Amino acid sequence: MSRLVFSGLTDTGRLRKENQDKWLADEQLGLFLVADGMGGAFAGELASRIVVETLPLALRKKLRRHSRARCHLAPQSLSSPKVQECLRDVLAGISNALRAQSQDQPGLHGMGATVVLALIRGTQALLAHLGDSRCYLLRGGKLECLTKDHTLVQLLLDTGEIKPDEAATHPARHKLTRFVGMPDEAQPDVRPVELAPGDTLLLCSDGLHGMLGDTELLAILTASRNPEESCRRLVAAANAAGGKDNIAVLVVGTSAGDKALPKATSGSAT
Repeated sequence: MSRLVFSGLTDTGRLRKENQDKWLADEQLGLFLVADGMGGAFAGELASRIVVETLPLALRKKLRRHSRARCHLAPQSLSSPKVQECLRDVLAGISNALRAQSQDQPGLHGMGATVVLALIRGTQALLAHLGDSRCYLLRGGKLECLTKDHTLVQLLLDTGEIKPDEAATHPARHKLTRFVGMPDEAQPDVRPVELAPGDTLLLCSDGLHGMLGDTELLAILTASRNPEESCRRLVAAANAAGGKDNIAVLVVGTSAGDKALPKATSGSAT
């Protein structure tokens, strides 16, 4: 019998004074997420904390309306349009609440956060994201990015206005088109993914993928013995490459055995 094993880690990086990145793993709910705050030191930290603290509660409440099993969903139900709509509604609701809070309080103008998450039941995963935090899949020695950044640069790439080799240095590379707390109604991308034995998911903020390319990420993940080692080595490599931003990584994989995992774990600054 396979079970989920996971580890998460955040780091301030080498240039920032505060850490606005957070991660959460709620094994009971099957929820794994990374949030990257924005809008200044206090506002960014508050935004990511709100996402991490409110999203699991809101998702449980929403899903209970669609499941007599009180959120213990059957694996196949993650492909249900109703469940996917639940996830969209929860993220949109948190985005609206964050936007309202930033408008009502001085000093919170521009408060927001990116988020990437995986909701896992058995061999089924439901991914959702807003912004440029990413989810990668390691399978059979190959690494694939399962999310597409919600950035102006990605739009320019999609329309052919710029070439891939121009994206890394484009002046608008950090300009987000979607995020939690955005002025308009948030429309997260949601997609189901079928997991296979031995798969590993990497959820991370741009502080990781902005410093390390896919080849480097693949090399570290395949050389590590477990998720905890993967996280340590990924953060160390991002810092060695410059550590220009806060770094958040969450690695989720499968392993043989039936040892119970913690029901809920979260982290922020190391």
